[in-house]
Amino acid sequence: MSYSDYHMHCHYSADSTTPMIDMIKKSIELGLKEICFTDHIDYDVLGNPNVKIDYDKYLEELEFYKNKYSNKISIKKGIEMGLQSHILEQCSKEIHEHDLDFVIGSIHTIDRFELCTGDFHKGKTQFEVYEGYYKTLLNIVNSFIDYSVLGHVDLIKRYGNYDTILDDSLFNDYLESILKKVIENGKGIELNTSSFKYKLPDLTPSTNILKMYKHLGGEIITVGSDSHITSQIATEFPYVHDVLREIGFKYVCRFNKMKPEFIKL
Repeated sequence: MSYSDYHMHCHYSADSTTPMIDMIKKSIELGLKEICFTDHIDYDVLGNPNVKIDYDKYLEELEFYKNKYSNKISIKKGIEMGLQSHILEQCSKEIHEHDLDFVIGSIHTIDRFELCTGDFHKGKTQFEVYEGYYKTLLNIVNSFIDYSVLGHVDLIKRYGNYDTILDDSLFNDYLESILKKVIENGKGIELNTSSFKYKLPDLTPSTNILKMYKHLGGEIITVGSDSHITSQIATEFPYVHDVLREIGFKYVCRFNKMKPEFIKL
């Protein structure tokens, strides 16, 4: 099968300097069928100015390349919206104001404290950090529906410089409630292959979470590299598609105007 990468960043994201055209040309070289740019938006983060994009410039450039390379690759317009409980109304407003194909709903910050810097972790045990993350994610999916898929569901495992990663079973009640709500609302999750970059011992989300999602009836799933540079595009895609098949998934999804379309694995 030809692959689609549904999590990709370029210079419109604060943590990338790669020109959009470089990401596109590399994706064509790799033979990808479709890509979706999902540049970062994160508001109200302590110690970090608002991470936002110029929507007009971003979407205009995407439209230009979408048309220019239409005979070589399909390019979709997306964003990765950083969700916090107190800014959900603002997030919804912006998502509805723009012509998007796809929105990844992600948590990068809790109570204005960044996860990647370890600021959220200060003064907490590892268990409290993980529980705080999953509890926040559950609260958000219970009150927010303006997204296509949840980004890197167990992201919290990336951070904290702990010697070990806590077992998912400790948080199964949260995970099951989160995934049930995602399914109930007609939303999905992503398989994010940045787990290889971060040298995690399992996929993101873990094989256990993927199996739980499938067992609960989850069907909507995208595969994305979370790439910020060209060498990360479509990381280990053949392998992770095989894993999805082994778990029992029959389809992966692409999105058009926020509607999922199912592609047979």
